[in-house]
Amino acid sequence: MNEILLEARDELKRLEHIIYVSLKYTRTVDVITNALNRMVSTYDLVVDAFLERAQEEGQIESLPKSPALRARRLAEIRENDQELLKYLKFYTFLKNILTLPYSRRQEYRRHVTRIVPLENSTAELCIDNLTNAEKYLHKFVTYAWHTLVGKPEEDD
Repeated sequence: MNEILLEARDELKRLEHIIYVSLKYTRTVDVITNALNRMVSTYDLVVDAFLERAQEEGQIESLPKSPALRARRLAEIRENDQELLKYLKFYTFLKNILTLPYSRRQEYRRHVTRIVPLENSTAELCIDNLTNAEKYLHKFVTYAWHTLVGKPEEDD
């Protein structure tokens, strides 16, 4: 489980590089999409760590195959953990916007934006929104670390 969380932390470092370096020099929607995929993979790792703990404690017998089923199973197991459910809801939102068609605005400029039409609204993913989502993901990884390991992260 610790290995999974350490891998999630490494994935988070790669995400930071995409946002703070790659996106600075290559302002395209493709880089934003890459960052979103990196966020989803970090969430996948943290969900796996929670489910591995649940399996060790005998709450589940086996891990579901797909990431969506894993997140849903984790939400069922920890239905009283409102903070975790809040993070899982955002994870579902990220996975959803990655599958929907999108348009581009102001590529190669500071305000490059991936625009995703939703059912009742529009999601606009720009550098600022990506930075906020990355900070939110940091909080989730820290929350998972404190919940599963019980001590603060140690930087390398």
